[in-house]
Amino acid sequence: MLSVIIPTINEEKSIGSTIKFVGKALKGVRHEIIIIDTNSTDRTVSIAKSLGAKVVNEPRRGYGRAYKTGFRHAKGGIIVTLDADSTYPVEDTMKLVSALENGFDFVSGMRIRSENMSLLHRFGNWAITATANVLFFTRFMDSQSGMWVFKKSLLKSMKLTNDSWPFSGEIKIEAWRHGRFCEVPIPYGLRKGQSKVRSWKVGWENIKFLFKKRFGVS
Repeated sequence: MLSVIIPTINEEKSIGSTIKFVGKALKGVRHEIIIIDTNSTDRTVSIAKSLGAKVVNEPRRGYGRAYKTGFRHAKGGIIVTLDADSTYPVEDTMKLVSALENGFDFVSGMRIRSENMSLLHRFGNWAITATANVLFFTRFMDSQSGMWVFKKSLLKSMKLTNDSWPFSGEIKIEAWRHGRFCEVPIPYGLRKGQSKVRSWKVGWENIKFLFKKRFGVS
């Protein structure tokens, strides 16, 4: 079974279409959709429940914290992660899953260059990815992608310490260390709703964390 985990904070403009797209993409495949919601004040929760998704409340903020909560609730042997803002191609989910069937343990969507990604976003992604590659001897192309498919059993080998945005890079580093990792090209769509990311702040937070994880310094 596949467990699709989607973190949300006020995503009423896109959560409905995202859940419907998941259902269409995984038609005939046993799956569950788990929404990890952080105190949404709009209709996110009610929309998700009306479409059959399981909603778990996680009042503590944090990208990584939301996913860790989701992992604990996942019943499937394969975990799929998606954003709720319609930027990731839900229709490509099974393409990533098929890579697992070819012997990989963790498959990350590699976002191809798109006008839907700002120049600042592209530069930040390049800087963080390059830093990770230098520090951890990895060969990532896109360490900040938020669309992953992986075997839940791999979590047992991982040491995941971050609860915020750097979690995205950390889980890939851990997957590289403890399993067979690959990236698969995916398109990147136009966001629906307001972004919660402050690019410069998040970028610096990521860089600092990478040095801390590598050398144990703050």
